[in-house]
Amino acid sequence: MLKRHTSKTRRRHRAKVLEVRVVTPRIAWFGFLRVLGTLTRLACIAALLGGLGWGVWLGIQRAFYENPDFRLQAIDLNPNQIIDETGVARAVGLDLRASVFEIDLDDVAGKLKALPGISDARAERHLPGTLFIRVVARAPRAWISREGATAGIRRTGGMLVDPAGFPYPCPPRQLEDAMKLPVIELSAGTKPVVAGRKIDAPELAHCFRLLDSASAADEDSIHWIESVRQANGWSLLLVTRGGTEAIFGLGDHERQIRRLRLAVQHASRQGVVIGTINLIPERNVPVTLIGEPPPRAIPVAEPPDRRTRDLNSLLNRN
Repeated sequence: MLKRHTSKTRRRHRAKVLEVRVVTPRIAWFGFLRVLGTLTRLACIAALLGGLGWGVWLGIQRAFYENPDFRLQAIDLNPNQIIDETGVARAVGLDLRASVFEIDLDDVAGKLKALPGISDARAERHLPGTLFIRVVARAPRAWISREGATAGIRRTGGMLVDPAGFPYPCPPRQLEDAMKLPVIELSAGTKPVVAGRKIDAPELAHCFRLLDSASAADEDSIHWIESVRQANGWSLLLVTRGGTEAIFGLGDHERQIRRLRLAVQHASRQGVVIGTINLIPERNVPVTLIGEPPPRAIPVAEPPDRRTRDLNSLLNRN
């Protein structure tokens, strides 16, 4: 028997005819209905999920945001000399009727850290209704001013500077303690002092080093130092609250502070005041005196420079 062979071209043609015959309008319609049904089910599921989400959101709103138990009831602020609770609310723009969940903690901390007198801050929620805030207030090292503008600087709003060189206006809560601090005078050629912007001036660092040496030698030095400024490229001028003008170098402050204290104490015992003293030389320190010793029971004539020679003799031994 002979077998009938079908060519590849004819087989492809028959496949196409079969496909055309199978994909009828009715079958296409049922396919469309199946797709439509699938889309409908997906839409229903999406609507259900959306409804559940809306219900959850409403529940959260009522349980937390609209719940009067979670209204802001108190601000827990650590004791500091820069800001109080009222100042915090004003500085960060707090809505005192808001829920604690509506408060942006990062925003609160950021606005507090932007205040010139605060170096760091953090905020937390303590349920049910407390805003917990901790700030790190700047500790003042001295008053800061431009040369020749020190009069009236020790007041609320006057500029203070911390050990890191950041200036900030003196708040009322810090004024009493700050009154005893010395004044650092910057030369007229330095950049203007701007609150919160670090002072980048070598002369400020020189003055800080001198004040640090004075504090190391005498913890009460802030009570007798009136002001410090860099007089020129190689010396500093320290003025005491008694009116003594002392010239220091840019280094070797420990020796110079010690000799200044000896000189002031000696002059005080003699009943006179040192007008000027140059502490840079190691021997034969230039000194001028003002005032006279108190009257004695038996007047004794002394050469006009006797006290100066005695003072230099004391300093040369020390």
